[in-house]
Amino acid sequence: MLLAIDHIEIIVKDVDATVAWYQSLGLELVRRTDHHGASAELRLPSGTVIELHQVEKEENIGINHIAFRVEDGEAAAGRLEELGIPIEAGPKYFEPTGRTLVNFRDPAGWRLQLVSHDSKERG
Repeated sequence: MLLAIDHIEIIVKDVDATVAWYQSLGLELVRRTDHHGASAELRLPSGTVIELHQVEKEENIGINHIAFRVEDGEAAAGRLEELGIPIEAGPKYFEPTGRTLVNFRDPAGWRLQLVSHDSKERG
């Protein structure tokens, strides 16, 4: 079911300064969005994405979640249900990034996400 790590989301104090820092290490800025107040995605040469978002409300700075790439987010959500793994949110198509997202937690409570890249428009 899991193909690769799709992205790791990190909550930061200053998105712009952190983007500049990662760019200095050679990561490529892929996109910026306004979800979570301010967000940016940077890609490593391997294809793995580091997603940064501005700290909000009660959030803590640090790793928010690890996302695993899957072929089909809706089918993967069905597989989680078959395994008895509760889904917190999704599957939901997120238009700004063209991805379907499914949020769940591991047995220790860490937030995980399944992601499929969808090029088709959804209604």
